[in-house]
Amino acid sequence: MRIGHGYDAHRLAGGRKLVLCGVEIPFETGLLGHSDADVALHALMDALLGAAALGDIGRHFPDKDPGLAGISSLRLLASVSDKLRAAGFVPVNVDITIIAQRPKLAPYILEMRENVARILKLDIGSVSVKATTEEGLGFSGSGEGMAAHAVALIDSIR
Repeated sequence: MRIGHGYDAHRLAGGRKLVLCGVEIPFETGLLGHSDADVALHALMDALLGAAALGDIGRHFPDKDPGLAGISSLRLLASVSDKLRAAGFVPVNVDITIIAQRPKLAPYILEMRENVARILKLDIGSVSVKATTEEGLGFSGSGEGMAAHAVALIDSIR
């Protein structure tokens, strides 16, 4: 068994959709990035890749690749899942923490967990998604951006 940790942060900007764990959340701003900028899935992908010592998402999905512009991070997560299995690993459980002052994410957590569980072929009980604020501190507390941490446990299939 191996453990990986991932972290990501993105700036909030007008004219963008806010997508977290593949769920489009109504909000006046969205996350800025080359793909859909899903900060939660980006942290999760780095945790999974790190656990398998396969590098990071920038190595596998460079932001200079025009074919990845605006791509759904759910598609990228599916690719990471395939890479993990090809390397002889399967996810066991994952835990994501989204750091955002607003909007309130509680109404969307179940759908986020369902998306991750479906893509990784996990029971929903093996997928945790949480949200927290920074009590007005830092870039996420001021509403400039959002961040996410993720931890993943993987196991060998060989």
